[in-house]
Amino acid sequence: MHMHEVKTSNDVRAFLELPLTIYENDRNWIRPLDKDIEEVFDPNKNKFFKQGECQRWILKNNEGIVIGRIAAFVNKKYKNQQPTGGIGFFECIKYQHAANIMFDHCRNWLKERGMEAMDGPINFGERDKWWGLQVEGFASPLFGMNYNPPYYQELFENYGFKVYFNQVCFSLKVKTKLQDKFYARHAEISKDPAYQVVHIRKNKFEKFAKDFAFIYNKAWASHGGGKTLDERQVIKMFQTMKPVMDEKLIWFAYYNDQPIAFWINLPDLNQYFKKMNGKFGLIQKLYFLYLKYFTANKKCVGLVFGVIPEFQGKGIDHYLIVEASSRVITHTKYEDYEMQWIGDFNPKMINIAESLGTTRSRKLSTYRFLFDREIEFKRHPML
Repeated sequence: MHMHEVKTSNDVRAFLELPLTIYENDRNWIRPLDKDIEEVFDPNKNKFFKQGECQRWILKNNEGIVIGRIAAFVNKKYKNQQPTGGIGFFECIKYQHAANIMFDHCRNWLKERGMEAMDGPINFGERDKWWGLQVEGFASPLFGMNYNPPYYQELFENYGFKVYFNQVCFSLKVKTKLQDKFYARHAEISKDPAYQVVHIRKNKFEKFAKDFAFIYNKAWASHGGGKTLDERQVIKMFQTMKPVMDEKLIWFAYYNDQPIAFWINLPDLNQYFKKMNGKFGLIQKLYFLYLKYFTANKKCVGLVFGVIPEFQGKGIDHYLIVEASSRVITHTKYEDYEMQWIGDFNPKMINIAESLGTTRSRKLSTYRFLFDREIEFKRHPML
Protein backbone atom coordinates (compact mmCIF):
# COMPACT_ATOMS: atom_id res chain seq x y z
CA MET A 1 0.00 0.00 0.00
CA HIS A 2 1.19 3.53 -0.67
CA MET A 3 -0.04 7.10 -0.22
CA HIS A 4 -0.51 9.17 -3.36
CA GLU A 5 -0.93 12.95 -3.24
CA VAL A 6 -3.98 14.28 -5.07
CA LYS A 7 -2.68 16.41 -7.93
CA THR A 8 -4.28 15.50 -11.26
CA SER A 9 -7.90 15.47 -12.40
CA ASN A 10 -7.81 11.67 -12.26
CA ASP A 11 -6.64 11.86 -8.64
CA VAL A 12 -9.51 14.23 -7.83
CA ARG A 13 -12.01 11.88 -9.44
CA ALA A 14 -10.60 8.94 -7.46
CA PHE A 15 -10.84 11.00 -4.24
CA LEU A 16 -14.47 11.91 -4.94
CA GLU A 17 -15.60 8.49 -6.13
CA LEU A 18 -14.10 6.22 -3.46
CA PRO A 19 -17.24 6.67 -1.29
CA LEU A 20 -19.31 5.07 -4.06
CA THR A 21 -17.60 1.81 -3.14
CA ILE A 22 -17.65 2.34 0.63
CA TYR A 23 -21.39 3.12 0.71
CA GLU A 24 -22.52 0.89 -2.15
CA ASN A 25 -25.04 -0.97 0.05
CA ASP A 26 -25.88 1.84 2.48
CA ARG A 27 -29.31 3.28 1.73
CA ASN A 28 -28.90 6.11 4.25
CA TRP A 29 -25.84 7.64 2.65
CA ILE A 30 -26.39 10.80 0.62
CA ARG A 31 -23.56 11.71 -1.71
CA PRO A 32 -22.34 15.26 -1.05
CA LEU A 33 -22.11 17.57 -4.02
CA ASP A 34 -18.69 17.24 -5.61
CA LYS A 35 -18.42 21.02 -5.88
CA ASP A 36 -18.89 21.44 -2.12
CA ILE A 37 -16.02 19.06 -1.40
CA GLU A 38 -13.77 20.59 -4.03
CA GLU A 39 -14.33 24.14 -2.75
CA VAL A 40 -12.65 23.11 0.51
CA PHE A 41 -9.45 22.39 -1.42
CA ASP A 42 -9.60 25.44 -3.70
CA PRO A 43 -7.44 28.35 -2.47
CA ASN A 44 -9.58 30.72 -4.54
CA LYS A 45 -12.77 29.69 -2.73
CA ASN A 46 -11.63 28.69 0.76
CA LYS A 47 -10.49 31.69 2.81
CA PHE A 48 -8.71 29.41 5.29
CA PHE A 49 -5.81 29.04 2.86
CA LYS A 50 -4.90 32.62 3.82
CA GLN A 51 -4.04 31.43 7.32
CA GLY A 52 -3.21 27.78 6.79
CA GLU A 53 -2.18 24.89 4.58
CA CYS A 54 -3.98 21.81 3.30
CA GLN A 55 -3.02 18.65 1.46
CA ARG A 56 -4.89 15.46 0.57
CA TRP A 57 -4.04 11.94 -0.48
CA ILE A 58 -5.53 8.70 -1.70
CA LEU A 59 -4.31 5.30 -0.49
CA LYS A 60 -3.75 2.60 -3.08
CA ASN A 61 -3.21 -1.10 -2.48
CA ASN A 62 -0.53 -3.14 -4.23
CA GLU A 63 -2.81 -3.62 -7.25
CA GLY A 64 -3.27 0.12 -7.62
CA ILE A 65 -6.87 0.12 -6.35
CA VAL A 66 -7.90 3.11 -4.22
CA ILE A 67 -8.91 1.86 -0.76
CA GLY A 68 -8.70 5.04 1.30
CA ARG A 69 -8.52 8.83 1.27
CA ILE A 70 -7.67 11.55 3.78
CA ALA A 71 -6.73 15.23 4.06
CA ALA A 72 -4.59 17.08 6.60
CA PHE A 73 -4.51 20.78 7.33
CA VAL A 74 -2.97 23.45 9.51
CA ASN A 75 -5.02 26.47 10.52
CA LYS A 76 -3.10 29.16 12.42
CA LYS A 77 -6.31 30.42 14.03
CA TYR A 78 -7.30 26.99 15.36
CA LYS A 79 -6.37 27.75 18.97
CA ASN A 80 -5.70 24.94 21.44
CA GLN A 81 -3.52 24.13 24.44
CA GLN A 82 -0.89 22.81 22.05
CA PRO A 83 -0.41 23.45 18.31
CA THR A 84 -3.10 21.24 16.79
CA GLY A 85 -3.68 20.34 13.17
CA GLY A 86 -6.63 18.61 11.59
CA ILE A 87 -7.48 15.63 9.45
CA GLY A 88 -10.68 15.09 7.54
CA PHE A 89 -12.55 13.73 4.55
CA PHE A 90 -11.47 10.29 5.75
CA GLU A 91 -12.81 7.24 3.94
CA CYS A 92 -11.40 3.74 4.25
CA ILE A 93 -12.19 0.09 3.70
CA LYS A 94 -12.62 -2.00 6.85
CA TYR A 95 -8.92 -2.61 7.41
CA GLN A 96 -7.10 -1.15 10.40
CA HIS A 97 -3.66 -1.32 8.79
CA ALA A 98 -4.88 0.85 5.90
CA ALA A 99 -6.30 3.42 8.30
CA ASN A 100 -3.07 3.41 10.33
CA ILE A 101 -1.00 4.15 7.23
CA MET A 102 -3.13 7.22 6.50
CA PHE A 103 -3.13 8.41 10.12
CA ASP A 104 0.66 7.97 10.34
CA HIS A 105 1.17 9.88 7.11
CA CYS A 106 -0.93 12.83 8.32
CA ARG A 107 0.74 12.74 11.73
CA ASN A 108 4.19 13.05 10.15
CA TRP A 109 3.01 15.79 7.77
CA LEU A 110 1.61 17.78 10.68
CA LYS A 111 4.68 17.25 12.88
CA GLU A 112 6.84 18.68 10.10
CA ARG A 113 4.72 21.83 10.38
CA GLY A 114 5.14 22.18 14.13
CA MET A 115 1.92 20.52 15.23
CA GLU A 116 1.77 18.50 18.46
CA ALA A 117 -1.71 16.98 18.04
CA MET A 118 -4.35 16.31 15.41
CA ASP A 119 -8.13 16.53 15.59
CA GLY A 120 -10.42 14.63 13.30
CA PRO A 121 -12.36 14.13 11.32
CA ILE A 122 -12.82 17.88 10.97
CA ASN A 123 -13.03 20.45 8.20
CA PHE A 124 -10.48 22.88 6.79
CA GLY A 125 -13.08 25.55 7.52
CA GLU A 126 -15.86 26.35 9.96
CA ARG A 127 -17.44 23.86 12.32
CA ASP A 128 -20.80 24.06 10.58
CA LYS A 129 -19.73 21.54 7.89
CA TRP A 130 -17.90 18.21 7.69
CA TRP A 131 -17.15 18.08 11.41
CA GLY A 132 -17.00 14.97 13.55
CA LEU A 133 -17.34 11.20 13.19
CA GLN A 134 -20.82 9.71 13.40
CA VAL A 135 -21.04 7.19 16.24
CA GLU A 136 -24.79 6.98 16.92
CA GLY A 137 -28.03 7.47 14.98
CA PHE A 138 -27.04 6.37 11.50
CA ALA A 139 -29.93 8.00 9.65
CA SER A 140 -29.44 9.95 6.43
CA PRO A 141 -27.20 12.96 7.12
CA LEU A 142 -28.23 16.58 7.06
CA PHE A 143 -26.68 18.83 4.42
CA GLY A 144 -22.98 19.40 5.11
CA MET A 145 -22.88 16.77 7.86
CA ASN A 146 -20.38 13.94 7.99
CA TYR A 147 -21.70 10.41 7.65
CA ASN A 148 -19.70 7.20 7.88
CA PRO A 149 -19.95 3.44 8.48
CA PRO A 150 -20.03 2.42 12.17
CA TYR A 151 -16.66 0.66 11.89
CA TYR A 152 -14.87 4.00 11.44
CA GLN A 153 -15.13 4.48 15.21
CA GLU A 154 -12.96 1.40 15.73
CA LEU A 155 -10.43 2.60 13.16
CA PHE A 156 -9.99 5.90 15.02
CA GLU A 157 -10.03 4.54 18.57
CA ASN A 158 -7.78 1.56 17.83
CA TYR A 159 -5.17 3.99 16.50
CA GLY A 160 -5.29 5.93 19.76
CA PHE A 161 -7.67 8.83 19.11
CA LYS A 162 -9.73 9.90 22.12
CA VAL A 163 -12.99 11.85 22.19
CA TYR A 164 -12.26 15.55 22.54
CA PHE A 165 -15.97 16.40 22.55
CA ASN A 166 -19.23 14.87 21.43
CA GLN A 167 -21.65 16.59 19.07
CA VAL A 168 -25.31 15.90 19.83
CA CYS A 169 -28.21 16.43 17.41
CA PHE A 170 -31.86 16.71 18.46
CA SER A 171 -35.05 16.18 16.50
CA LEU A 172 -38.80 16.53 16.94
CA LYS A 173 -42.01 16.81 15.01
CA VAL A 174 -42.79 20.40 14.10
CA LYS A 175 -46.24 20.15 15.67
CA THR A 176 -44.89 18.85 19.00
CA LYS A 177 -46.53 20.70 21.89
CA LEU A 178 -44.01 22.60 23.98
CA GLN A 179 -43.80 22.37 27.74
CA ASP A 180 -46.27 24.55 29.62
CA LYS A 181 -43.48 26.79 30.92
CA PHE A 182 -42.82 28.00 27.37
CA TYR A 183 -46.37 29.27 26.98
CA ALA A 184 -46.37 30.77 30.48
CA ARG A 185 -43.21 32.79 29.83
CA HIS A 186 -44.50 33.75 26.40
CA ALA A 187 -47.75 35.07 27.86
CA GLU A 188 -45.85 37.05 30.48
CA ILE A 189 -43.44 38.67 28.03
CA SER A 190 -46.19 39.35 25.49
CA LYS A 191 -47.76 41.80 27.93
CA ASP A 192 -44.93 44.20 27.15
CA PRO A 193 -45.54 45.74 23.68
CA ALA A 194 -41.86 46.63 23.43
CA TYR A 195 -41.12 43.00 22.49
CA GLN A 196 -41.57 41.94 18.88
CA VAL A 197 -40.72 38.87 16.76
CA VAL A 198 -40.42 39.04 12.96
CA HIS A 199 -39.11 36.78 10.23
CA ILE A 200 -36.43 37.84 7.77
CA ARG A 201 -37.35 39.59 4.52
CA LYS A 202 -35.12 39.02 1.52
CA ASN A 203 -35.71 42.59 0.35
CA LYS A 204 -34.25 43.94 3.62
CA PHE A 205 -31.03 41.93 3.80
CA GLU A 206 -28.91 44.88 4.92
CA LYS A 207 -31.10 45.57 7.94
CA PHE A 208 -31.20 41.94 9.05
CA ALA A 209 -27.49 41.51 8.35
CA LYS A 210 -26.78 44.39 10.69
CA ASP A 211 -29.07 42.89 13.35
CA PHE A 212 -27.54 39.42 12.95
CA ALA A 213 -24.01 40.78 13.33
CA PHE A 214 -25.01 42.73 16.43
CA ILE A 215 -26.57 39.68 18.13
CA TYR A 216 -23.84 37.28 17.06
CA ASN A 217 -21.01 39.51 18.22
CA LYS A 218 -22.59 39.96 21.63
CA ALA A 219 -23.89 36.42 22.15
CA TRP A 220 -21.46 34.15 20.32
CA ALA A 221 -18.14 35.83 19.55
CA SER A 222 -16.78 35.02 23.03
CA HIS A 223 -17.20 31.30 22.24
CA GLY A 224 -15.18 31.48 19.02
CA GLY A 225 -11.86 32.83 20.21
CA GLY A 226 -13.00 36.44 19.91
CA LYS A 227 -14.06 36.08 16.28
CA THR A 228 -16.56 38.72 15.21
CA LEU A 229 -18.63 39.29 12.08
CA ASP A 230 -19.26 42.53 10.25
CA GLU A 231 -22.30 43.41 8.16
CA ARG A 232 -20.55 42.75 4.85
CA GLN A 233 -19.72 39.20 5.89
CA VAL A 234 -23.30 38.56 6.94
CA ILE A 235 -24.74 40.07 3.76
CA LYS A 236 -22.49 37.76 1.75
CA MET A 237 -23.61 34.82 3.88
CA PHE A 238 -27.29 35.73 3.42
CA GLN A 239 -26.80 36.13 -0.34
CA THR A 240 -25.30 32.63 -0.46
CA MET A 241 -28.29 31.28 1.48
CA LYS A 242 -30.87 33.25 -0.51
CA PRO A 243 -31.64 30.61 -3.20
CA VAL A 244 -32.59 28.06 -0.52
CA MET A 245 -33.80 30.40 2.19
CA ASP A 246 -37.35 30.19 3.50
CA GLU A 247 -38.19 33.54 5.08
CA LYS A 248 -40.52 31.92 7.61
CA LEU A 249 -37.68 29.84 9.07
CA ILE A 250 -35.40 32.74 10.10
CA TRP A 251 -36.60 34.78 13.07
CA PHE A 252 -35.45 37.82 15.04
CA ALA A 253 -36.63 39.18 18.39
CA TYR A 254 -36.49 42.87 19.29
CA TYR A 255 -36.98 45.03 22.36
CA ASN A 256 -37.80 48.66 21.57
CA ASP A 257 -36.51 47.91 18.07
CA GLN A 258 -33.15 46.74 19.41
CA PRO A 259 -32.22 43.24 18.15
CA ILE A 260 -31.90 40.86 21.09
CA ALA A 261 -32.18 37.31 19.70
CA PHE A 262 -32.25 35.24 16.52
CA TRP A 263 -33.24 31.71 15.52
CA ILE A 264 -31.78 30.65 12.17
CA ASN A 265 -33.20 27.63 10.32
CA LEU A 266 -33.17 26.37 6.72
CA PRO A 267 -34.90 23.65 4.71
CA ASP A 268 -32.81 20.47 4.72
CA LEU A 269 -31.04 20.74 1.37
CA ASN A 270 -30.20 17.04 1.34
CA GLN A 271 -33.86 16.38 0.61
CA TYR A 272 -33.08 17.91 -2.78
CA PHE A 273 -29.44 16.96 -3.27
CA LYS A 274 -29.92 13.28 -2.55
CA LYS A 275 -31.35 13.08 -6.07
CA MET A 276 -28.30 14.70 -7.72
CA ASN A 277 -25.65 11.97 -7.28
CA GLY A 278 -23.06 14.55 -6.33
CA LYS A 279 -23.45 16.67 -9.46
CA PHE A 280 -24.70 20.25 -9.75
CA GLY A 281 -24.37 21.30 -13.35
CA LEU A 282 -26.99 23.12 -15.41
CA ILE A 283 -29.35 20.13 -15.59
CA GLN A 284 -29.14 19.53 -11.85
CA LYS A 285 -29.71 23.23 -11.13
CA LEU A 286 -32.88 23.19 -13.22
CA TYR A 287 -33.98 20.02 -11.47
CA PHE A 288 -33.25 21.65 -8.11
CA LEU A 289 -35.50 24.60 -9.00
CA TYR A 290 -38.23 22.19 -10.05
CA LEU A 291 -37.98 20.29 -6.75
CA LYS A 292 -37.90 23.51 -4.75
CA TYR A 293 -41.02 25.05 -6.29
CA PHE A 294 -43.11 22.00 -7.14
CA THR A 295 -42.38 19.47 -4.41
CA ALA A 296 -42.77 19.74 -0.65
CA ASN A 297 -39.64 19.65 1.49
CA LYS A 298 -41.00 18.50 4.83
CA LYS A 299 -37.79 18.70 6.85
CA CYS A 300 -36.09 21.79 8.22
CA VAL A 301 -32.84 22.19 10.09
CA GLY A 302 -31.88 24.39 13.02
CA LEU A 303 -28.53 26.14 12.50
CA VAL A 304 -28.01 28.60 15.34
CA PHE A 305 -29.90 30.23 18.22
CA GLY A 306 -28.61 33.23 20.15
CA VAL A 307 -29.70 35.74 22.79
CA ILE A 308 -27.59 38.76 23.75
CA PRO A 309 -26.25 38.62 27.34
CA GLU A 310 -28.47 41.43 28.65
CA PHE A 311 -31.60 39.39 27.92
CA GLN A 312 -30.37 35.91 28.79
CA GLY A 313 -32.21 34.21 31.64
CA LYS A 314 -35.33 36.34 31.10
CA GLY A 315 -37.33 33.85 29.07
CA ILE A 316 -36.62 35.46 25.69
CA ASP A 317 -35.69 32.04 24.31
CA HIS A 318 -39.15 30.74 25.30
CA TYR A 319 -40.87 33.79 23.85
CA LEU A 320 -39.05 33.60 20.51
CA ILE A 321 -39.55 29.84 20.16
CA VAL A 322 -43.31 30.02 20.83
CA GLU A 323 -43.81 32.98 18.47
CA ALA A 324 -41.78 31.47 15.62
CA SER A 325 -42.87 27.84 15.93
CA SER A 326 -46.56 28.73 16.03
CA ARG A 327 -46.23 30.57 12.71
CA VAL A 328 -44.14 27.79 11.15
CA ILE A 329 -46.90 25.33 12.06
CA THR A 330 -49.67 27.48 10.59
CA HIS A 331 -47.89 28.91 7.53
CA THR A 332 -45.59 26.14 6.27
CA LYS A 333 -45.73 22.42 5.44
CA TYR A 334 -42.70 21.29 7.42
CA GLU A 335 -43.22 18.17 9.50
CA ASP A 336 -39.78 17.25 10.86
CA TYR A 337 -37.19 19.41 12.57
CA GLU A 338 -33.60 18.52 13.44
CA MET A 339 -31.00 20.73 15.04
CA GLN A 340 -27.43 20.85 13.86
CA TRP A 341 -25.13 19.53 16.54
CA ILE A 342 -24.56 21.05 19.95
CA GLY A 343 -21.26 20.28 21.67
CA ASP A 344 -21.45 18.42 24.98
CA PHE A 345 -19.24 21.22 26.34
CA ASN A 346 -22.31 23.50 26.15
CA PRO A 347 -24.79 22.03 28.70
CA LYS A 348 -26.91 25.19 28.73
CA MET A 349 -27.82 24.86 25.05
CA ILE A 350 -28.34 21.12 25.43
CA ASN A 351 -30.81 21.80 28.25
CA ILE A 352 -32.69 24.25 26.02
CA ALA A 353 -32.83 21.70 23.21
CA GLU A 354 -34.10 18.96 25.50
CA SER A 355 -36.72 21.26 27.03
CA LEU A 356 -38.37 21.50 23.60
CA GLY A 357 -39.43 17.88 23.86
CA THR A 358 -36.78 16.64 21.45
CA THR A 359 -35.14 13.26 21.21
CA ARG A 360 -31.43 12.74 20.60
CA SER A 361 -31.32 11.87 16.92
CA ARG A 362 -27.60 11.29 16.33
CA LYS A 363 -24.19 11.78 17.87
CA LEU A 364 -20.87 12.61 16.26
CA SER A 365 -17.49 12.76 17.98
CA THR A 366 -14.53 15.04 17.41
CA TYR A 367 -11.41 13.03 18.21
CA ARG A 368 -7.96 14.20 19.26
CA PHE A 369 -4.63 12.41 19.06
CA LEU A 370 -1.68 13.79 21.05
CA PHE A 371 1.66 13.10 19.39
CA ASP A 372 3.44 12.89 22.76
CA ARG A 373 1.71 9.85 24.27
CA GLU A 374 2.91 10.75 27.78
CA ILE A 375 1.02 14.06 27.96
CA GLU A 376 -2.26 14.09 29.91
CA PHE A 377 -5.28 14.13 27.61
CA LYS A 378 -7.83 16.84 28.36
CA ARG A 379 -11.30 17.16 26.89
CA HIS A 380 -12.79 20.37 25.49
CA PRO A 381 -13.35 22.91 28.31
CA MET A 382 -16.93 23.45 29.41
CA LEU A 383 -18.72 26.69 28.58
